[in-house]
Amino acid sequence: MTAIEVKDLVKKYDSITAVNGISLEVKSGEFFGFLGPNGAGKTTTIHILCTLLKPTSGSAKVNGYDCVTQALQVRSSIGLVFQETTLDRELSVYENLLFNCYLYNLKKKVAEARIDEILEVSGLKDRKHHSIMKLSGGMRRNLDIARGILHRPKILFLDEPTIGLDPQARIHIWDFINKLRKQEAMTVFLTTHYMEEAEKCDRIGIIDHGRLIALGTPAELKRMIKGDVIHLRTTRDLEIEQMIQKQFQLSTKRTPEGIFLEVDSGEAFIPLLFKTFGDQIQAININRPSLNDVFLHLTGREFK
Repeated sequence: MTAIEVKDLVKKYDSITAVNGISLEVKSGEFFGFLGPNGAGKTTTIHILCTLLKPTSGSAKVNGYDCVTQALQVRSSIGLVFQETTLDRELSVYENLLFNCYLYNLKKKVAEARIDEILEVSGLKDRKHHSIMKLSGGMRRNLDIARGILHRPKILFLDEPTIGLDPQARIHIWDFINKLRKQEAMTVFLTTHYMEEAEKCDRIGIIDHGRLIALGTPAELKRMIKGDVIHLRTTRDLEIEQMIQKQFQLSTKRTPEGIFLEVDSGEAFIPLLFKTFGDQIQAININRPSLNDVFLHLTGREFK
């Protein structure tokens, strides 16, 4: 079944086009990632899907409901975790969760059972009656996510859920999200600019300047680059890049960090580089293609 269906979606703000003709489908139960740099259009798209914004043109359906004409049905069937926490700092952990249950008209007995369950899964059981102000950033994020699934949504939207958290807190957040996915069998739609988070997804859509420029599994996207990726830094990158293009008939890309090459075999090509430019090479790395390399391949610039 299709959980999300987007066709030719456009969102304009006066002369600025934030979303530019995006079309995609997300299957029920899929873990889908929207990967792109800041300002690419990720949050605008997710806000349209969650009925917080109306599109300029195009259509979007979530759980079979039209995001414009059936906004209430969409909202009742989804959970949403914003980039910034929306917890009430004057309430305790339990009170924040209970208030959310009231918003979805859950009966008290059902609400209490679900709160106890989610506190256990989220690792917040011992913090049940703590003030929000006493929680760490990672704990608050866990609570944001816990609150977003109390009503058992079919789709959970996570908009940059770990932004600003330290690496350890991000690990804990992803442990929690993985538990939820197994337990609830939910569709998860993630926006992120962290490559390692995108790697966790079943499929990824890469978005840049409001356009969907690539779509596929992480492995499929990496196969867009054949062979190996070489990152080269020299004493005179501009001249050497031109010489590589002419002598080896290779397309190259140059970034502030150096020269980017795609070759069939890095092990075979590196000796040729040293033979030709040995005393001018400052650093050289060979890797299998990463999602960052895919972005550079598609756009001509590194992911920021």
